[in-house]
Amino acid sequence: MAEKTPPKAPQEKRSGWLSRFAPGVRKIVSRRETPDNLWVKDPDSGDMLYRPDLEAALWVTPSGRHMRINAGQRLGYTFDGGEYEPIASPEVAEDPLKFSDGKSYRDRLQAARKATGLKDAMSIGFGDIGGTPAVAVVQDFAFMGGSLGMAAGEGFIAAARAAIERKVPLVCFTAAGGARMQEGALSLMQMARTTLAVQELKDAQLPYVVVLTDPTTGGVTASYAMLGDVHLAEPGALIGFAGPRVIESTIREKLPPGFQRAEYLQEKGMVDRVVARADLPETLGKILSMLMGGRRQAA
Repeated sequence: MAEKTPPKAPQEKRSGWLSRFAPGVRKIVSRRETPDNLWVKDPDSGDMLYRPDLEAALWVTPSGRHMRINAGQRLGYTFDGGEYEPIASPEVAEDPLKFSDGKSYRDRLQAARKATGLKDAMSIGFGDIGGTPAVAVVQDFAFMGGSLGMAAGEGFIAAARAAIERKVPLVCFTAAGGARMQEGALSLMQMARTTLAVQELKDAQLPYVVVLTDPTTGGVTASYAMLGDVHLAEPGALIGFAGPRVIESTIREKLPPGFQRAEYLQEKGMVDRVVARADLPETLGKILSMLMGGRRQAA
């Protein structure tokens, strides 16, 4: 009679060495997901830049490229201590022309609002810049290319009138690809309306300072962007009416190096001074203090 084989003892379930550690320790050494936006590609060199370092440098790359920033960042960098009072822009009629280019204008507005968290391209704040009270209006290129439409025009006018009401200067940071085609002639009318708002500031003997950022083109350049008492610009900013490719194809000539860039325009007298982003608050503070001092003496 064959001898029975004794039953095998049940084997312990095998697991990795990490399972022998306490749950708390296991959480510490467990794999962590890397945020998708932790690294930003340098548009010039192609190098990957560590996002916290780039933020600490105010979004200026090691090569000196001044990357585009949103309106909230701009206002925070400009006002003393990053503290300011937001000023709301007036409501305007949306999509008055019922425009569609394969996608309705209303849908494009909703998409832009969802992406940026803004109502439209203009953001307004009131606070101290270098110790001088001022109103600042910022055009956000991320909102439909900073295009000038009715809402943006009303925002600029509201900022000008807020400055007049408070008897303080107005600082405008421009960034735009031109007028908003979805509003047709209504967008072009904003060039005249914003020009009249600048005249109201001049009638009130209040300074108007423009900071041209990348890019400032089209109808914005043809109106309030070039009507300041002082024009500053960030390094490398593209500033013009038509783009360089359009000009070259029209005149059939090669444009000179650096054409329509801030440094070129300073050399030609169209820009008073090119100022690095980190130096803008101090520079603005000195200019506003000097201009307001002259106004007080005149008064």
